Amino acid sequence: MSDPLSTVFAALADPTRRAILSMLLEDDMAVTDVAAPFEMSLAAISKHLTVLAEAGLISREKRGRVIWCKLDPDALKEASVWMQGFGQFDPVDLDDFERFLLVELRDDAAPDDTAEPRSDLQEI
Repeated sequence: MSDPLSTVFAALADPTRRAILSMLLEDDMAVTDVAAPFEMSLAAISKHLTVLAEAGLISREKRGRVIWCKLDPDALKEASVWMQGFGQFDPVDLDDFERFLLVELRDDAAPDDTAEPRSDLQEI
């Protein structure tokens, strides 16, 4: 695919790649740490990371013998602008989106029945 927007949407179409992006919201991660929660080979995770990197959604950097992955959310901005052009979607505030994902990830990691839903986040 030569169209950058199509490449981003194709990368986002896979649930494993979306999960990887959610993990990278928290911090940079080594490839082996990215692979740890998935029941697939390191080679398969590397292919997913290549797709994300080619879409511009992540960057990879070798530090010593370890390859680190970092989220690069700028590619999502173009997709967000494109969706807003249809007028059917509310503008996506990426800061609110990041806070929403962090809350969701925290809730998934440690379920707590006493937690109250956050009312300050917009629905997405």
